[in-house]
Amino acid sequence: MKLPAPAILVLLLFLSLAAAGCSGSREPVSPVPAEPGAASSREGEGGPAPETGAPAATQTPQGTETSAESEPSPETQPAPASPEPREPVPLYRMNAAYDIVPIDPEQTDKRVVLLTFDDGPKSADTLLPMLDTLDRYGAKAIFFVNGYRVEKNPDLLKEIHDRGHAVGNHSWDHIPLGKEKPETVRDQIGRVQDIVRELTGEAPRFFRPPHASGSEDVRRIAREFGLLYMTWSNGSLDWDLGKVKEKDRPQAVIDNVMKQLRPGSNILMHELPWTAEALDGLLAAIREAGYRFVDPREIAPDDASR
Repeated sequence: MKLPAPAILVLLLFLSLAAAGCSGSREPVSPVPAEPGAASSREGEGGPAPETGAPAATQTPQGTETSAESEPSPETQPAPASPEPREPVPLYRMNAAYDIVPIDPEQTDKRVVLLTFDDGPKSADTLLPMLDTLDRYGAKAIFFVNGYRVEKNPDLLKEIHDRGHAVGNHSWDHIPLGKEKPETVRDQIGRVQDIVRELTGEAPRFFRPPHASGSEDVRRIAREFGLLYMTWSNGSLDWDLGKVKEKDRPQAVIDNVMKQLRPGSNILMHELPWTAEALDGLLAAIREAGYRFVDPREIAPDDASR
């Protein structure tokens, strides 16, 4: 059957439009965005998992990835260095009577005593119990040592220093220096300074002449070594108890000190068995009387403040 010409034209136009639609290119389909926080199942296979809280990579205009700089966590920052312990500020000075008195009486308690022990280090059996007793009371002392005894017992000297006590200079040979020539005095003092410094890292700051035997030369030479010269103001007489029964000697030491006790007492004792035995009762009695044990580091290193 023949179609009319207008119908043929309509049919040809329809077929050409259909053919154009089948051969045309399509717009690419946009991928569906993943949910925030969801990771591809393949990312965990053989690779590190992303760190929690790590900043996301940012796209540069050139297409290269750069990681945002992260702030260091507090845990990774170095801790501030601990400050060096400071020497106590001097609160006391020694007066002409060898008492320890406040530099500023309005601000500082005058009811203090200074504990000192001469003629060591001799024996661990005597010294260590004394150190233990001082530790129990939180008391610090000056141990005036002889060089020849330090040479024999260096570990005991270190123990004194390590327990926080001051090491004082009592000459090398414990001889009466007031009768000696200046060169002998300088040798007797200087050798003790050297051996104590070698063993402890610190030279003594205090000097006590054996037998309280001094002179202008002894004082001058002590100052040359930076030493504070002293004798004592309260003698325990623990060295002079030969006529006292041994069992009564500890109480005699306590009685002798307490009879003379006053603010600033510079108490002389020795490294002796009966003194070691008396020490606990003595420190208890001093504290009960309302006194504090001055730390030697609280004493000004010279008498310039007099």
